[in-house]
Amino acid sequence: MGQELDEALANAVSLIRTPESLVRVVLSGRRRNMQPAFERIDIRPVLIKEQLLLQVASNDGRQTLTRNLTSQEASSPALLDLLSSGYANILVEQTSGSMAIRITKKDVAMIHFEKSEHVQTLDHDRVKPRLLDASDPFLREVGIADVHGKIKPSRQDKYLQVEEFLRILAPTLKRAIDAGHIPTPTVQAPLTIADLGCGNAYLTFAAHQYLCNIGIPVHVTGIDVRESSRIRNSKIAEVLGINATIDFLAEEIATTTIARADVVIALHACDTATDDAIAWGIKNDARLLLIAPCCHHDLQSQLKESPEPWSVITKYGLMKERLADLLTDALRIQILKIRGYRTEAIEFIGGEHTPRNLMIRAVKTGANPEPEEIARYDEMVALWKVTPALNGKLNSST
Repeated sequence: MGQELDEALANAVSLIRTPESLVRVVLSGRRRNMQPAFERIDIRPVLIKEQLLLQVASNDGRQTLTRNLTSQEASSPALLDLLSSGYANILVEQTSGSMAIRITKKDVAMIHFEKSEHVQTLDHDRVKPRLLDASDPFLREVGIADVHGKIKPSRQDKYLQVEEFLRILAPTLKRAIDAGHIPTPTVQAPLTIADLGCGNAYLTFAAHQYLCNIGIPVHVTGIDVRESSRIRNSKIAEVLGINATIDFLAEEIATTTIARADVVIALHACDTATDDAIAWGIKNDARLLLIAPCCHHDLQSQLKESPEPWSVITKYGLMKERLADLLTDALRIQILKIRGYRTEAIEFIGGEHTPRNLMIRAVKTGANPEPEEIARYDEMVALWKVTPALNGKLNSST
């Protein structure tokens, strides 16, 4: 049923301010012409030192920030301000039922009440749920877990990389499907994923296993130039009994024989191999790209002279190298924007686990580029007198 927005939000706030029966609150989606600070906010009651608080967990797509509100803080206008900050979907679950609010483009609140039983959990320090169980056979076969299904101490960083990658893939893929950017996968037309430069295929297998576990029909292809990688990974797929929905090819990224993919993954493809992966994705109309660059040598070698006053940075080798890294990825992102992708740079894992922790996340929307985006690209390449490898690999001017 429809309701005035202010009244609906006030009712939701009233329910949230009853922590004795509150189970959880979820704020998600984006209202028209509004941009909330976080992609999603989860609120739930927690019991800390015999005091009932509201725990607010805010996720921006990269990390989750958590804070606890006292009953006095929850009674302030701050809670209403949070619900009014631009979220299109508001779910309030209580022990005896739930209230769901969907805010339309015309700012009308569509309300749905449901009577159902929910269990309240007040634990503060909950174990972070894993998207992939450590006992998954693939983790044993690729050498991350031991024969007992325990993660090897020496492979903890790799396991965390896989987990954090899936935490980015899962919500990004869901949003792309919900928005119609990627067709809803079916058994007849499964989601197709290409892992370009897959190496030992940690992410290739992880993406396959996770999506299969949550019921998304999928076919994954891993591409690596080494025949030894193809043989090894294919044997693992055969051992796991999944070779009907995952396969491996020994090919160059730029000349791979696969025709298309909905999703392109490239984790730490060295230097311009990252550009090969992005170019392949653009040319073959990939709808989602998740790219973690590595080894930015191409532009570093092109920076013969720097526009002033940038020489205060580039005269130091290490700082010049880091600047070239940023410049390379900024130009890659700009090219993707010009090509119709909504693009952003995110940190996909803490720097203590790998120094190469930047990820380019791009979703094909097909939107025409703003003239100023093209102008910014042209100004940057002219200012630094560089020619990005990606531009050349696309075989057309941007």
